[in-house]
Amino acid sequence: MQRSLQPELLDSLPHDHPAALHNRRDLRWTNRVLGNHRWLRRTLAAQLHPGEMALELGAGTGELGVSLARRGVDADGLDLWPRPANWPAARAWHVADLRDFPRFGDYHAVFGNLIFHQFPESELCLLGNRIRRSARLIIACEPQRRRLSQLLYRTLAPLGGANHVSLHDAHVSIAAGFRGDELPRALGLSAEHWAINCTTSVLGIYRMLAVRRP
Repeated sequence: MQRSLQPELLDSLPHDHPAALHNRRDLRWTNRVLGNHRWLRRTLAAQLHPGEMALELGAGTGELGVSLARRGVDADGLDLWPRPANWPAARAWHVADLRDFPRFGDYHAVFGNLIFHQFPESELCLLGNRIRRSARLIIACEPQRRRLSQLLYRTLAPLGGANHVSLHDAHVSIAAGFRGDELPRALGLSAEHWAINCTTSVLGIYRMLAVRRP
């Protein structure tokens, strides 16, 4: 199954459109089932050094950042959507396109949940060039590219009330997902300078932890 990118319906909707809000509900359900936020919280808590700052790419409606703040993990958010009403007052929220964001140098860790797969290899290369100049940690939860995951989501998600946006976007997201060392290679992370661990869960989630070597 070759990696392919298609437009996601969510990207064509205003942030407050009813179908977009329903999709965000479906994403919360998906993240709970797949354990994405649990893994990211656990990994960041274990890997961040005292005083280091983290930046979440594609922070969406802020659930992950809010839960990190409750556990004492300092993380700012970056998204095209407005700052969520419940976003921690002490944490920054950047409304910007991550491809044009000028302040990656302020952060020791950059992480994302279901965001890197939205970009072609050429843009991942440019993003990697900017992130790895200063980041010590790069962490990602992404879809593993496999037809079984597409079939399972298409079969099971309607039972949880997933709408047409979620069904479409999940299908194309999985088709744009990663396998093996594809994501660190696309970001330009070499084994010489980075300790890289890529794993996949039973439920089809691709997880990457990259730590800069001393």
